Amino acid sequence: MHTIRPIATLTAIAFAAATLLPAAAAAGPIRARQKHQQVRIVHGVRQGDLSRSEVKRLERQQLRIERSRRRAWSDGTLTRGERARLHLQQDRASATIYKARHN
Repeated sequence: MHTIRPIATLTAIAFAAATLLPAAAAAGPIRARQKHQQVRIVHGVRQGDLSRSEVKRLERQQLRIERSRRRAWSDGTLTRGERARLHLQQDRASATIYKARHN
């Protein structure tokens, strides 16, 4: 009787790890990239590369990406298509940051 509880617990943990962790792991690179882009914007402000209007535009773009990320995670999973859309948004934002800092 005492062996059933640990086996059931281990089975539940294994099931949760198999179903929940891959989706959570997928959000790591997306969130890390968001943070890196924010740092790039801050560095552009500090170095004087970005005007006030450019910063406002870049921050709005970052906010839209963050809203998209939250919406994609609202059901608890991140599908392949949602991930691809987020990466595409981040690619465009990265290019916009580069152009704004080097104009």
